[in-house]
Amino acid sequence: MPRVVILDYGSGNLRSAERAVQRVGADVEVTADPHAALAADGLVVPGVGAFAACSEGLRAVGGDKIIGTRLAGGRPVLGICVGMQILFERGVEHGVEAKGTGEWPGTVERLHADVLPHMGWNTVRAPAGSELFAGVDAGARFYFVHSYAARTWELDSGLTGRQPKVTWAHHGEDFVAAVENGPLWATQFHPEKSGDAGAQLLRNWLGTL
Repeated sequence: MPRVVILDYGSGNLRSAERAVQRVGADVEVTADPHAALAADGLVVPGVGAFAACSEGLRAVGGDKIIGTRLAGGRPVLGICVGMQILFERGVEHGVEAKGTGEWPGTVERLHADVLPHMGWNTVRAPAGSELFAGVDAGARFYFVHSYAARTWELDSGLTGRQPKVTWAHHGEDFVAAVENGPLWATQFHPEKSGDAGAQLLRNWLGTL
């Protein structure tokens, strides 16, 4: 049974994420302990609320360094919701700019949509060969709660080796809904709140550990 740490940095749906990952077959611990987070087979970085507050909380527990160290060693990390957003270079909310971890270039900003927050169930457009969405029906819906997102994908398409797989969704405009980039995977939606389809995604992620 793979060992998974849900990183506790003061933000996120910790208990619902814990229960969801347990249900699909992992031994799960919720902690901010860096030794446990580095030693685990997989690390989940949740996040709920404002980009700046989440980024500050993550740095307060050394989460940015934990993520960087794991990825440097090819160790899997899964970001969820704002836990995905803070992987980008920066976020802008209400005119306030905050620094992310910079694992990916780009800016998280307010969606151009008539109704915000984007709250509820939405389909996504996963790329061919996606491991994250393997076994998931193309019309499956996932649960979103957000007003901000990465509206573009800026990582150099001229990269050599394995190309990142980017999944898109639409609410007012297209935005990045999920990314598979080597050991770093992330979703803007909440797989732990997305029923059977979300459970399959988590199961797929566990299969990479």
